[in-house]
Amino acid sequence: MINMKITKNITLMLLTCGLFFSSCDLDAPSQSAAEGSVVLSIEALAEGAVMGIHQSFGETNSYRGRYLPYYGINSDVEWINGINPTQLNDAGKYELATYAASPGNTQMNTDNNAWAKFYEGIERANKAIEGLRKYGKVDENPRMAQLLGEALTLRAVIYLDLVKAWGDVPARFEPITTETLYLPRTDRDVIYKQLLADLDEAEELVAWPNETDITSSTERVNKAFVKGLIARIALYAGGFSQRTDGVRRSTDPELSVDKMYTLAKDKTLEVIQKGSNTLGSFEQNFRLLCQDNVTAGRESLWEIPFSAGRGRVLFTLGVQHRAVDQYTAQNKGGTNGPLPYLFYDYDVEDLRRDVTCVPYEWSNANPSHQQLRSIDNWCFGKLRYEWMSRRVTSTNDDGINWQYMRLADIYLMAAEAINELEGSAAAAPYLKPILDRALPAAKVTAYMGQAAASKESFFNAIVDQRALEFAGESLRKADLIRWNLLKTKLDEAKLKMTQLISRVGPYADLPTKLYFKTADDKETLIIYGLNHGDSDEVGASLGYEGSTTWFDAGDLTPELINSLYQKNPDQNQYWPIWQTFIDSSNGQLTN
Repeated sequence: MINMKITKNITLMLLTCGLFFSSCDLDAPSQSAAEGSVVLSIEALAEGAVMGIHQSFGETNSYRGRYLPYYGINSDVEWINGINPTQLNDAGKYELATYAASPGNTQMNTDNNAWAKFYEGIERANKAIEGLRKYGKVDENPRMAQLLGEALTLRAVIYLDLVKAWGDVPARFEPITTETLYLPRTDRDVIYKQLLADLDEAEELVAWPNETDITSSTERVNKAFVKGLIARIALYAGGFSQRTDGVRRSTDPELSVDKMYTLAKDKTLEVIQKGSNTLGSFEQNFRLLCQDNVTAGRESLWEIPFSAGRGRVLFTLGVQHRAVDQYTAQNKGGTNGPLPYLFYDYDVEDLRRDVTCVPYEWSNANPSHQQLRSIDNWCFGKLRYEWMSRRVTSTNDDGINWQYMRLADIYLMAAEAINELEGSAAAAPYLKPILDRALPAAKVTAYMGQAAASKESFFNAIVDQRALEFAGESLRKADLIRWNLLKTKLDEAKLKMTQLISRVGPYADLPTKLYFKTADDKETLIIYGLNHGDSDEVGASLGYEGSTTWFDAGDLTPELINSLYQKNPDQNQYWPIWQTFIDSSNGQLTN
C-alpha cells in the first residue's frame, strides 16, 4: 500500500528543521524565512512539508475522532446508534448530532479539537504555499508544481469542511503575523470565491490520476479530484444555507445559481470525458477501500490517508464486532448506522441495499458469527473488518482511509447541474450509469422514464438517488442544507419511522417477525422476512432455527424517533464556535 506511513521519516526531518512550529510562535522571523528557503526549495523536504498537512487531519480530536464521527449525523439516512432519548446531552455527542450543540459542548470545547486542528492544518498549508511560490520554482519543476497544487487543494478541503460545520469562519490565506493573530468571522461567500480561485490554479498544477508516479495513489491529490472539488464547492456556494437573516442563497452575483451550476457542469464533464477513472461495481469500491488498495484510476478520486495506527473509520461506520475474533482484535464498529426505514427505500433488487444496510453484528465469541441487531440499531455495511486484508490490532484506530470523493459523485453532480441548466433529457445520461450498476436493465428503463418526465421529477430523483448511493458517507446533511430540504426531510424521516414501527402505509406488507438460521459456514446469517411481500406464514414454514419479533415498539419508540433532532434544524444548521476559542479571540469571535 502506498500510504502516508512512508512520509513518517520526512515529517520527522521537518519537525527537526522546525517548519511545523506552533501557529502562535511568532519569534525569529528571519530564521523561519531561512528554513522556508531551504525546506521548500528541496523536493524531498517540500513533499514532506505538504504531507505534513495531513498530520492535522489525523490528530486525535481532528477529523479522526471528532469531525468524521459527528459531522453529517443526523440526516434522513444516518444517525448515531444507541441514542438514549432521556440523556441527549450525554457526553455532548448527542447534542452535536441532534442540532442542539452549545458552545460549551463537552466533546468539542477543548483547545485541541477539530476547530483548532483545522486551523493548524491551514497554517501549515499557508506556509507551504507561500514557500513553494517563493522558492519552489514551480514554473520549471512539475513535481514542485504538483506539491503547490496539493497544498492549495488540501487547504480548500479543510476550509470547505470548516464552512460546512460552522458557516462563516475566519479567513486565513496567509501565514499568521502579529497583525492577523486575531480575526473575526468572514462571510462564507468570500471564502468560497477564494477556494474556487485557489482550485482554478491547482487544477493546472496537478496531474491526472496515473499520469505520474505521484498521482498513481488515491492518497495524493490529482486533477480529477480537484475538478470534482470545484464542482462540490460550486453547488454549495450556489445553494441554500442558514445566514444571519434566514435560510437563503447567496446574493453575490459571482455565486449565482447559473454561474455555479455551469461551473459544476463543466468540471464534472471534464472528469467524465477524460476517462481517467472508472466506476466498477458498487461493492468493489468499498472492498478495495477496506483492503487498503489505493491504486488510482478506479472509483475513488481522493482519500484522507490514515496509517494503520490512526483513523476511526471502521470504528464509527463499520459492521460491529462484539469481541476479538477471527477477523479483528478490535471489538468496535456500529457507532453510526442507517435509519431503520432506509433499507426499505431501496428496490429489492438494488445491489446497493445489502452493502449499505446491515441488520446484523458479529457475536461476542471467537470464532464469531453473525447475529441480528434490533430494528433501531442497524450497521452500515460499506466498511467491514471481514473485508480487510490485514488484522486490526489497535484499541480504537483501524487505519482505513476516509474516501472523500468518488466517481459516482461526479456523475450525480453532473446530472443535477445539467438538469438545472438544460433540463432532464440532457441530464439523464449522467444518472443512468449509477442506476445501471445497481438495478436490472428493465427497472433502470422504467425508473429513467419516470425521472426524466420533467425537471422537477428529475431533481426529486437526484435527491433520492444521492440518499441511496451515499448513505453512511456523511454527504447527506450538506446536500439537504443546500437544497433547503433539511427540516423537510428530517420530518419525513420521523413520519417514515412511525409508519414502519406500526407497519402501515408503505410498510404494511412486511411480516411481524424475522426468521433466521446460520449457514453451513457457521458464520453467515440467512434471514427471511426483510423484503416487501414476505409473510409470517411462509417464514414459519421454513423451519429455520429461530425467529424474532422485528417490529418491537419498545425498540423504535416515539421518544427515540423524535430525538432525530432536538431543535429546529433549519435554525441550527451549524455548530457554534466553541467557548474556548471565543474566550481567547480578543473579542473578535462571537456566536
